[in-house]
Amino acid sequence: MPEEGPRGPSSAAGPPALREGEGPPGSSEPFKVEIDQDLEDLVPQYLENKKKDAQKIRVALDQGDFNTVRILGHSMAGSGGGYGFAGITRIGRNLEKLATEKNADGARAAVRELELYLSRVVVEYV
Repeated sequence: MPEEGPRGPSSAAGPPALREGEGPPGSSEPFKVEIDQDLEDLVPQYLENKKKDAQKIRVALDQGDFNTVRILGHSMAGSGGGYGFAGITRIGRNLEKLATEKNADGARAAVRELELYLSRVVVEYV
């Protein structure tokens, strides 16, 4: 019998597990993240800055500048959760690790994931 998980019965043959606040992995469907209403004035600019960071990372990767990728990834890893975006924290940690390994292909994939995340996230203030 399948194990009971936080989202109901799980099955190895079933759909991929949903990430909290991220929707199905690889999906282009919007997903909702609930953010404290006290952050309402800050969140739009934060998300805009993450879009700019994605572009900075792309340029850095084209130049072989893994230190910039590492620093930006580290910043995302530290700030994402504070704003309520666990996905940004997860992607930032991955970028930081990939930059340390000088894994350009992996970092490019992580930037695509960040851009997809940012294009899909719908903020609801609570």
